[in-house]
Amino acid sequence: MREIFQHIKGDRVIWATVALLAVFSFLPVYSASSNLAYLYGDGNTLPFLLKHFAHLLLGFAILYGVHKIPFHYFRGLSIIALPLVVVLLLLTLGQGTTIDGANASRWIRVPFVGVTFQTSTLAAVVLLTYVARYLSKIKGETVTFKETLLPLWLPVFIVLALILPANFSTTAIIFAMVVVLVFVGGYPIKYLGIILGAGLLCLTLFVLTAKAFPGVFPNRVDTWISRVENFADGEDTEADYQIEKAKIAIASGGITGLGPGKSIQKNFLPQSSSDFIYAIIVEEFGLVGALFLMSLYLFLLFRLVIVAHKSTSIFGKLLVIGVGLPIVFQALINMAVAVELFPVTGQTLPLVSSGGSSIWMTCLAIGMVLSVSANRQIKKEKEEREENPLDILSETI
Repeated sequence: MREIFQHIKGDRVIWATVALLAVFSFLPVYSASSNLAYLYGDGNTLPFLLKHFAHLLLGFAILYGVHKIPFHYFRGLSIIALPLVVVLLLLTLGQGTTIDGANASRWIRVPFVGVTFQTSTLAAVVLLTYVARYLSKIKGETVTFKETLLPLWLPVFIVLALILPANFSTTAIIFAMVVVLVFVGGYPIKYLGIILGAGLLCLTLFVLTAKAFPGVFPNRVDTWISRVENFADGEDTEADYQIEKAKIAIASGGITGLGPGKSIQKNFLPQSSSDFIYAIIVEEFGLVGALFLMSLYLFLLFRLVIVAHKSTSIFGKLLVIGVGLPIVFQALINMAVAVELFPVTGQTLPLVSSGGSSIWMTCLAIGMVLSVSANRQIKKEKEEREENPLDILSETI
């Protein structure tokens, strides 16, 4: 066991928290997959559990491999990966996939493997890494808005424009995280105000265009508007079916829950193993399980802040904030949707919900955070060896 831990670098508490979230996920995924098992199979939920295990196994392989890469390599990799991401987003958008008449061009099928992959999740990690690289580059310099327009904001708006037609919630989250990152990175607030205004203007133009030419983006804008209206009016309609079932599940959970695997609403709630898995967790594990899960994400946020604070590199600090903060932010949004504090967004619960793309990109982001943490650890060990060369000689002998 000690030999295994010797190969694991970085913040051990983050490792433990991520592992705990992954282990905890098996119970709700196994339970909540029952409706999918009856809809698309013979009622056996074991294949869904094995699929989730395979996703996590590959995710942790990505995490381990990425955390071994020196984090400063990500500066150059982000420049190389950004054009590739744009091409992938164009291919995904060009597929023209529709679900119930709505534009849902979010996934691309990997050739020869047959696995679907949500390209926007990769785009988010790459874009935020690229923004962190640029901000670290201009740190301490006086720049004008015109100087930052092409190298910083043009790639941001291109990526967001390619994600927006099929996934408004992901676009909004990425844009919010970019704004937070550039604010933390010391970007002039007066320029940031211009960007916020430009973003709002672009969104308005997109909505008006989609309304004027409904055949271009079938029903997607109408879906966004209806979700916001249903959230705001407070009246129960057929469109509120998902959230009503989620609230019934939460109300049934009580303090300690019905018990693992004893959820009733999982049989009626669509996306019970992904978008609304938090409602099933509350139903089966009660308020105790809900608070425990929330505390894990908040504790992860606490450790992310510590890693960012301890990093001696500007790029390292911004990288941790850029790729780490969206994980916690997405988790809180997923929970807020389940308890009707936020409109339905379709965001999964990181490391807990089923779904390969979300798990893999979350592990990729955490691996990058651990790479920053490991760099400091390696430097510290090197300094200790230089201070005590006799100890190294005695160990060798």
